[in-house]
Amino acid sequence: MHTAYISHSDCHKHDTGEGHPENSRRLAAIEDRFVSTGLSDVLRIEDAPIATESQLLRVHTPGHLSVVNSVVPVDGYARLDPDTVISPGSPGAARRAAGAAVAAVDLVMRGVVDSAFCGVRPPGHHAERSRAMGFCIYNNIAVGVAHAMEEHGLKKVAILDFDVHHGNGTEDIFRDDQRVLFCSTFQHPFYPFTPLLENAPNHVSVPLDASAKSAQFRAAVSDHWLPALGQFQPEMVFVSAGFDAHIDDDMSNVSLTDIDFRWVTERIVEVAEKSASGRIVSVLEGGYELNSLARCVEMHVRILMGLH
Repeated sequence: MHTAYISHSDCHKHDTGEGHPENSRRLAAIEDRFVSTGLSDVLRIEDAPIATESQLLRVHTPGHLSVVNSVVPVDGYARLDPDTVISPGSPGAARRAAGAAVAAVDLVMRGVVDSAFCGVRPPGHHAERSRAMGFCIYNNIAVGVAHAMEEHGLKKVAILDFDVHHGNGTEDIFRDDQRVLFCSTFQHPFYPFTPLLENAPNHVSVPLDASAKSAQFRAAVSDHWLPALGQFQPEMVFVSAGFDAHIDDDMSNVSLTDIDFRWVTERIVEVAEKSASGRIVSVLEGGYELNSLARCVEMHVRILMGLH
């Protein structure tokens, strides 16, 4: 299977300051791993375009875009919320991150590739319709999903979010859109401390206790995600790929291993093959321990490519 890796050097220019866990070393670790394992030789490497204002406005308010543009410092740092640092290079990085998801959709829908992984930052799944939060400026995956529906006419799209933090922004944006099935697992109670919604036909969230390990995570996917996906029959599958539930990552208490991320990626591929002609767009979210992040992303991409 042909898979694209979509990123841009501008994503390294989002400077979050010394000691911030969401930093450019994350992408460097992933890309170094691709080179050292030879994966970069078989991936289709694409530069992420800049998301247009109209693409962003499908999922964000004009006020949100205005706030982001107004607080960019000439030098140094500013904050969009207590966790979300913005620097002179941040707007360009954020637009490239959202643009990567758009480009991934176009490549997959045109049949150029079967799947795509967007190695981008800042991440996106905490960004709500009208505000940035939790390291996230624009909701990258939401921009891609909206593009798939508006430009390519898709009527059923699934978003699968296995980041250890609740994807509150994605939930906020698509809560009332029956074309989108949002499935997530996350540690609870934990950041961002959003209230739990009752599950609905287009919304299947499974909170995990802080002590959760492989068995609890796999049961959440097998018992909750997969039946909902089987009934929904998505035409395209999007993945909010956060790797911060890894046992080596101190950003959470959930204790997953490399093999759990391999397992969930295999299940995602099976779902896509059944109803979506194998079409998958995966977008990087969390993952802050560099070694486990690089290993798990490599494994995730290998499974997307059909390399076992």
